[in-house]
Amino acid sequence: MSSSTSAAASPLGSWVGTDYEVVAEFGDLMPTGVTVTDDGRLFVSFPRWGDDVPFTVAEVVKGEPAPYPDPEFNAWSPGATADTLVSVQSVITDPAGHVWLLDTGSLAFEPWLENGPKLVEVDPATDRVVRVVRLDPAAATPVTYLNDVRFDLSRGPGGYAYITDCAPEGALIVVDLDSGETWARLRGHESTSAVPGFRAIVQGVVRENYRVGVDGIALGADGSRLFYCPLSSRRLYSVSADALVDRSLDDEQVAATVADLGDKGASDGLESDAEGAVYATAYEHSAVVRRDPGGHWSTLLHAPGLLWPDTLALAGDGFLYVSVNQLPRSPLFNDGADTRVPPYQVIRVQTGARPIRLTEER
Repeated sequence: MSSSTSAAASPLGSWVGTDYEVVAEFGDLMPTGVTVTDDGRLFVSFPRWGDDVPFTVAEVVKGEPAPYPDPEFNAWSPGATADTLVSVQSVITDPAGHVWLLDTGSLAFEPWLENGPKLVEVDPATDRVVRVVRLDPAAATPVTYLNDVRFDLSRGPGGYAYITDCAPEGALIVVDLDSGETWARLRGHESTSAVPGFRAIVQGVVRENYRVGVDGIALGADGSRLFYCPLSSRRLYSVSADALVDRSLDDEQVAATVADLGDKGASDGLESDAEGAVYATAYEHSAVVRRDPGGHWSTLLHAPGLLWPDTLALAGDGFLYVSVNQLPRSPLFNDGADTRVPPYQVIRVQTGARPIRLTEER
């Protein structure tokens, strides 16, 4: 569904900044990831966190979710971990227009299953899987949880992907898309780990059970820096992409390129644009904020009922899509109690910005 939303009519309450639209609502499926192709196709992911999830990736067609790329690939069972989707946290459209599915390989944040964690590439022109890149167990720990991913296809013969591992002592995982090799960087570093004793206050409720490491991730406009943040933190960091992909460097040398960019408030997802801005969900404040190239922060969107803006995705037409999923009311983050009130939503706001397209033609 699609509907314009204003201060007077909003189911989320009053707004600050740009008008937004509700583009999809889900009555019993809790979304995390969202992405949009340049021709306007909308994809979402529903991780298997304890709900009855018939499919973990969907395309939204006429307002309704349909399993993507097909029902069979979504039909996980204990004997089919390697050949099906276990639990997809993020869906991303790469600079070439292919859709990638980030499979955590984990059910309800339990230790990942053998052959479960993987990146799956789908060609939307055919709606077929064209490649599966599996996580090297040496790049992971038993509690590794793959959270979000960004792509730079301008580096090397096949490009690179950068994945956040949001375990409490998290890491950045680098994927060489040419060779399929994967390796971890900055595991347990201050910039990738949950802040000890972190407390979030979400819609007036103190939350002390968030121990989540590096979560949000975004590429700089020219691909030279990677922005990232732990969920259980209020800092924004960046690191040299050259250092991340250079396997001759040790972690201490990579860490020497990390920059602490200061307080941004607590956030989940990040996004960036070709003009050099970085966007962050501000989950304590039911908002989305934007950092301009000079480091100044402003509010793009604020709505009091916007309970847990999760993932951000900037589309080719300048709309910034946001998944809204009431995560603090879900049993896994609410001491086993389910106090969610559907529907869950995907909304969008117009930014006037262009998405980053780091391709070999750049």
